Amino acid sequence: MLERLRPKLTKHLEPIAKRLNINPNIITIISPFIAIIAAFGFANHNLILGGLFILLSGFLDVVDGAVARRHQRASPFGAFLDSTMDRFADAIIYIGIIFGGYCDWFIGILAIHSAITVSYVRSRAETQGIECSVGIAERAVRLLILVAGTLIIGFINFIGLIHTESAFTYVIYLLVILSYFTVCQRVYHTYKELNK
Repeated sequence: MLERLRPKLTKHLEPIAKRLNINPNIITIISPFIAIIAAFGFANHNLILGGLFILLSGFLDVVDGAVARRHQRASPFGAFLDSTMDRFADAIIYIGIIFGGYCDWFIGILAIHSAITVSYVRSRAETQGIECSVGIAERAVRLLILVAGTLIIGFINFIGLIHTESAFTYVIYLLVILSYFTVCQRVYHTYKELNK
């Protein structure tokens, strides 16, 4: 869904990528550590801290690719590492959310499972030679929903209008539903491609 915005985003990241003449894998490895800080925010009932550090983690996830392309350092291992670190970051964030009591542990586990499965289905499809970036809730979309939910609910909670835990649970429900729907879309897309 957000793939269409990638060329515009790359254009805006070009000045940053030009200045960061470092191994992009270093940026990739930093991203899950930023996610740990986000998880710490959730675990300590600070939605705004959690949301801001998810945003920073997602930003680094985009910057590493821009740096790799700008300095001709893109590699198969870099792509593999990036995908692996994304899965770590996703799981770490949801673990912080569960620990903070923002959702039932079972729903949190489903959120982790569904997020990882979206990526797994794409990876398996691509081993069959099928481009499988279809679906309404790729990782960038899910992160944006999570960030928007944390910042909006965190702000409303800050001014004392709602009970945060119960409101934020609905954000996790939404992410679980969208993720599993995306899995279904990708499975169906792969089925069609393999049966042409």
